[in-house]
Amino acid sequence: MTPTTLLWLVTGCLMLQPLSTDLYLATLPGMAADFGVAASAVQHTLSLFVIGFGAAQLVSGPLSDRYGRKPVMIGGLSLYLASTLACAFAPDLPWLIGARFVQAIGCCTGVVVARAVIRDAYPPVEGGRMLAKVSSLLSMAPILGPILGGYLQVAFGWRSAFIALAATGLVVWIAALRRMRESNTQPDREALRPARLARSYLAVARSPAFWAYALPGTLSYASIFAFISGTPFVLIRVLGVPTQHYGYYFALGVLGYLGGTLLCRRMIGRIGLQRSLEVGTLIGLLGGLGFLAAALGGFSSPALVVAAQFVVMIAHGINFPSAQAGSLAPFPEKAGAAAGLFGFISMLGAFFTGMWVGSSHDGTVLPLATISATVAIGLFLSARIMARHGRTV
Repeated sequence: MTPTTLLWLVTGCLMLQPLSTDLYLATLPGMAADFGVAASAVQHTLSLFVIGFGAAQLVSGPLSDRYGRKPVMIGGLSLYLASTLACAFAPDLPWLIGARFVQAIGCCTGVVVARAVIRDAYPPVEGGRMLAKVSSLLSMAPILGPILGGYLQVAFGWRSAFIALAATGLVVWIAALRRMRESNTQPDREALRPARLARSYLAVARSPAFWAYALPGTLSYASIFAFISGTPFVLIRVLGVPTQHYGYYFALGVLGYLGGTLLCRRMIGRIGLQRSLEVGTLIGLLGGLGFLAAALGGFSSPALVVAAQFVVMIAHGINFPSAQAGSLAPFPEKAGAAAGLFGFISMLGAFFTGMWVGSSHDGTVLPLATISATVAIGLFLSARIMARHGRTV
């Protein structure tokens, strides 16, 4: 594949994840009303997606190590298409939650394989720069997705969001089928043997260099997932933002992510992965603590939530490309397993964060601000404590 083809194919695969979580955010309050359930119940459609996405990565990565990147990619995207249509026509909430779990398995396969393809094609620093470039394009999904979702909810109801996701998945499926070329030139025939699989994950998990990037990467994703899961109810229910306008508020916050990825592309080449991560986690700390201080001071407005999200998103735009590239760098022959473990840990962190946010709603902004600050402190400390191991990459 040419670099341009690779860039757009990887972008399309990775874009399915934020679209699958962000495009339907504005529909959550309406979905709760439609099914006649509490807000915490419909948030299971987000939490179970995260669990399915995380758990499946432990298998998707080694599958691509064994059978090659392309067939596993096509299989995953096919599963994504079928399950997304099942979501669109779900007769009740349990059906929808189950379909979302299966949708996550298909979605994560595309994401894991795309990350492994980058590791196949580039050395660590160049891979980090490519992922930062992908992330810049990727930021269009969480910027435009919630806006589109808000209008779809008002015009057609929540099911239309899943029809839009199915159409997007079909485009990526066609592109992968026609344009993708196999990058795993030496498939590992032993990759799926239970003993070998356990040894592969154990080798990755025992590496301090892996955790030097995987732990901050996980906490960075948790920092933005607090806003992904919390802002629909805080902005719409607590602060009175109209449903059709929610996407614009969310998009303003996500613009910070675009800015962060643009900074990351420059920083990685100049100061390296570890130093870039340290800068990003400092910005995240300032955003989380600033949000909590303002909330404790009595400030409660959409502008405060958007400003806090903007700063945290800048940090994530720097942190996550650096963390992804750094965590895979020591494992050229186990790129699929390393990508799978990184993704699983990231999703596990997001799941617990989402559950924390869902159980903390009290009709004010303070719970979201408290969670944001707590995660930001952990993120900042993790990058400093593990820094000496990260510099070996």
